[in-house]
Order: sequence, then structure tokens, then C-alpha cells
Amino acid sequence: MKRFFLVCFSVFFALSASAQSEKEMSLGEVTVKGARRVQKVDGMWIFPTKQQLESSTDGYSLLSKLALPHIRVDEATNSIKALSNLGSVQVRINDIVATREDLLALDIQGIERIEFIENPGLRYGEETAFVIHFRVRKPVSGYLLGTQLSNALTAVNGSEAVYGKINHKKSEFGFNYGLDYQNFKGAEYDEKAVYTLESGKTVVLNRHLLSQQDKNLSHNAQLTYSLSDSNYVFQAKLAGSRSLRPQQTRATMALNETPFDSHSATSSRTPSLDLYYHHDFRRHQSLTANLVGTFIKTDSHTERNEGSDYQYDTKGKTYSLWSEAIYENRLKPFTFSGGFQFGQRYSHNEYHGDSEAINEMHTSQLYLFSQLKGSLGKLSYMAGVGASRRYYRQADAKHNFWLFRPKFSLSYPVAKHLKLKYDFETAQHVSQIALVSNASIKVNSMETLLGNPNLRPNRRTDHNLQLTYTTPRLTAQLQGYYLINSHCNMEKYVRKDGHFYQTQTNADNECSFFFIQSYNQWEIIADRLTATIYGGIFRFFNFGEDYRHTFTSFNGGCSVQAYLNRWTLGAYADNGWSFMEGEHRGLHVPAWYFTASYRPSKSLTISLFAQHLFSQHPLTEKAEVVSRYIQKEISRSQREYGNMVTLKLAYRFEYGRKYRDINRSMNHQDSETGILK
Repeated sequence: MKRFFLVCFSVFFALSASAQSEKEMSLGEVTVKGARRVQKVDGMWIFPTKQQLESSTDGYSLLSKLALPHIRVDEATNSIKALSNLGSVQVRINDIVATREDLLALDIQGIERIEFIENPGLRYGEETAFVIHFRVRKPVSGYLLGTQLSNALTAVNGSEAVYGKINHKKSEFGFNYGLDYQNFKGAEYDEKAVYTLESGKTVVLNRHLLSQQDKNLSHNAQLTYSLSDSNYVFQAKLAGSRSLRPQQTRATMALNETPFDSHSATSSRTPSLDLYYHHDFRRHQSLTANLVGTFIKTDSHTERNEGSDYQYDTKGKTYSLWSEAIYENRLKPFTFSGGFQFGQRYSHNEYHGDSEAINEMHTSQLYLFSQLKGSLGKLSYMAGVGASRRYYRQADAKHNFWLFRPKFSLSYPVAKHLKLKYDFETAQHVSQIALVSNASIKVNSMETLLGNPNLRPNRRTDHNLQLTYTTPRLTAQLQGYYLINSHCNMEKYVRKDGHFYQTQTNADNECSFFFIQSYNQWEIIADRLTATIYGGIFRFFNFGEDYRHTFTSFNGGCSVQAYLNRWTLGAYADNGWSFMEGEHRGLHVPAWYFTASYRPSKSLTISLFAQHLFSQHPLTEKAEVVSRYIQKEISRSQREYGNMVTLKLAYRFEYGRKYRDINRSMNHQDSETGILK
């Protein structure tokens, strides 16, 4: 696999060096006449081809054809994942943080462009590594109705959705309803663990799975109303999701050939209300405001009976309120933007049974920022400053953490078609809310997971250097990236009386990594055949209180898309993403897909997805623990994902659709429950 990627690397570098030059039109940035990808100071603008739009049934379908760097899009399961530990992927539609339902109901024919932001500005908040922004024209009349039925032919796994939009003058009414189900039985799990006791004696345990069943049945719905004119937008969205049946996992495990049972069941419901307003003043000024309220109710039961019976129940409630206000002034030499974000969350989680605890957590965050974006001749820049405050209180533990956040980007065309860009940023990294609870959960007969209420946010610093070569049919990018996490939250193992406790601390920890990576996309036949290949070398450094671990890995992938009139054919493969964090070496498992879509009519698309072909039990997890107290090798696979074939029927009908441009949209829903598992 590695040799294959290295050979492909060499081929694509040769192609980029020998590509023919195209006529250039300078717009203060590296903009190529006729180019489908236009480089910007914070990323690039992508103008999909007619073939890409016509062959796409929803937002996931279109993104899978674009083959964005660092992003894996699984069209069969409607998922988007960043192949890195840089942060999350945020998807927006006209400035909205879009839900899955929004992407399924996306008005494909109204798309003007897609902005792929690799260096999100300060207004996008923290923990956001990439932003995918759909710019879509606003319909002013007509309606759109559609449904998407996606069902695996080789396993019990599916997702059904129905949606609609009705537009009349300034108003739009929208609805979405989705049903998801799964019933998997073919899991395999193997673990070899070596525990070193205080006496120096070692205990070797082998755990493996005898049988397991994973079941899930849930639904979600949302209603949307939008009122807009040429200079304002008001939107209201009411959304909710609920487990129709508890999400259950029933397993029979074996510890050194001694069987025991493990069981978990979780049910939840989550309503949310999102209010949004945007107003343009005097053509070059605008004000945006957003207010979101979310409630999460969770009930769960867990049994982990290795060695002896261990059961507990959890009841949790989380209330959160999030707000944002942003002012923007598009002046001639630059664009100024500034604003604030404020969030307040209260979580009440009760653990009863063999784990007894009551957690009441109060958290709040305040984020202030201002930013300038413009150009000085050929030099494009984006510079800003922010200040973030995190407050946390639980029983006697509390902290108040402020951080000054500078950020800037510089972009300069060093030659024809060639652009050099440098990004710098300082930001906060915050642990999951669950990890700061004061609960303790027994994982197995030898290990217990401890929350740490004294965990504090930490500072992370990013350096990013990119060299990009762009022509209408070729994009070749070489990137160097360095991330430093100072006093970061890293795991720590403690021994006591023959038992091992895993927790997290700040102390003098440092977690950092760098990588050198190349991304290349070549339109081999204009509007017909496109190939993409990427790959890089990653180096990880983890320096804890009492350990120092390093790790090197190669991560890469490739894809091909062919457009043959009514047929669209595609193939994608990557070797996963190997990484190290704390004392864990992990692998985001490899994936390989083959897709074929046929459009018998303008309204109907039939798609077939073949995943993990020629593999009976593809990996779903592979990890190692390299603590001086515990050494583990873990491997998990799932038979149902092997040779999986999924059939998707997408039908959409529209009538009387007329468009005009619009700038903004909405959505920001909470999802953290604060429950330790």
C-alpha cells in the first residue's frame, strides 16, 4: 500500500511539473481563467461542473465528487469526517451550520459555488479545522419535494428521508423527516492486555468476543420558516430527534476463556429551537444575530460483568443556550468584521447502582473577536485578534480561563499559477465535558475510568505553510503543518492495590505533531474523468508527566470520478489515519468504496455503493496502549461492513422555481451530554 502511494506521488508531481500553462487573469489573488478552483487567502472557491451538479442527488453526493483534501465523505452513510486530529468539519449553507437533513434537502441546481475554508477565520469559533460552505441562490417561488431511500442489501442497515420546501414571494416553508435503523450481529473483538502490578508481577489477560448484537432505531424531524428580502433574512428552525427504541449492544465476551455478559442500552431525545436574523445596511455593512436553545434528555443502562457483576444506570439532562452577534463592514481596502459568541450550559447527570455520583456542571464561554481581510497589491492577508473565556463549576471545583487569540494568514503569488500561503493561530482546546465530571466508571475487572474536575483548557498553536500550483485542470499542493499543545489534557494511568485507574491531567504535558503532505487533483478528460491522490508523512510527540512517546505514520488516499452521460462511476480508497495521542496509538480504519449512479430521468437517480469489497471482516478499530503499567493490543472488526452493498433511490420533483441571490442562513445545536461512559 505504501509503495503504491509513493509511486502515485511521483507520477502526480511529474504531471504538475509538465502541465500546460493557461491564460491568467489577475484579481489580486491566484485566479486562473476558466479554473474550477480559485485559491483564496483562507482556502479555495470551487465551481462545480454541470456534470457534477446533474449527477448529484444531495450535498453528500456532490462533496464526494469534489475529493476535498483531508476530508472523507461517505455517501452511503451520509457522513463527513476529517482524516486528522486538527478539529471538526463544519458544513454551512448560506452561512448556516447545516444538519444532515439540510444537506439531504440541498437545492443542488441553485448552488453557485462551494467555499472550502482550510484556515477558518475567528468568527467560526474553536475546534473547527475545516469549513465547507455552500453558496446557494434563494428561491422566490415554486416548491421542491423529495425522498431518499437508502438500504443495505447485505445487512440490516438503512436510512429513509422525506423533505419539502415551498416558496412564495418572501417566505419559505420547509420540513424534513428521517428514520434510521441498524441491526448488526457479525462483530469480532480481540484484546491482549499485560498489567504490571506494584510488586513487579505481570498479569496477562486475553479478551475476545463470542457474540454481539448492535441495534438502533431512531427518527428526527425539523420544521423551518424563512422570511427574506434583498437586504434581510429571518429564519426559525424547530428540530428534534428521539430514540424509537433504545440503542442496544448485547455481547458475550470471554476473559481467558471464561465467558461473561456485557450490555448497554441508551435512549435520548433532543429538541432545539434556532432563531436567526441577518440585515444588510447601505450595501456594504451587515449585522448577523443567532440564538439557539437545546435540551438533551438521556437514559441509559450499562452492565460490564467481567470478573463480577457490575451494573449502573444513568439519567441525564442538559440545558444550553448559545448566542452570536457579528458586524461586518466591507470597505474598499479591506473588510472589517467583529462580534461575540456566548454560550451557557447546565448539566445534571445521576449515576446509580455500582457507580454512584450526582454531577451538576455549570459551564459558560465568552468569545470576542475582530478581524481584517484584504490585499496590498499581490499580497492577500487576513489578521485578527480574539479573546476567549471559559468558566466551569462543579461542586468545589471551578476555574476561569482567559486566552488571548491572535491569528493571521498571508498569501502571495510567487509565480504564474503558483501561490505561497502561511497561517498562524493560537486557540483554546477544551476536553469533553464528560471527562471533567467527578464520576468513576469501571471499565473491566482491572481498570476504572476517572473523571477529573480540575482539568483546565489548554493553549494550542498552529503553523501552516502551503505551496499551491493551479491551472484549470490541475491542482497540486504541498503542505507543511506543525501543531503544539502546551499543558494539554493527556491520559495518565495510576496503580493502586492491583487495580489501574485511567484519568486525564494538565501538568507539564505537551502533545504535538507535524506533517508534510501533498494533495493533487487532475481533470484527465475535461468534464468527464477526474483523478485525485494525496498522502503525507506524520510525526507525533506525546510528553506526559512520566512518559515520552513518539510515532511516525504514512497516511494517504486516492479517488477517480467518471461522468458518462446518464451514468456516474466512482472509486475511493484510503489507508485510514494512523495517529498517537497520549499513550494510545490509534487508527481511523481504512476505507474503500465503489459507486455507480444512473439517472433514468431528471427526477430519479438510482445508486449502488459497494464498500470494503474482497474483505470478509474489515477493521472498525485498531489500537495499542503503551503505558509502562499497561500494554494492550486491540482489534475490532465487523462482518456486516464486509462486501457491503447499498442501494439508494433518490427522487426529487420541483415546480416553478425561480431564484435570487441571498447571503445568509442558520443553525447551531448542542450535542454534549456530559455523561461519562
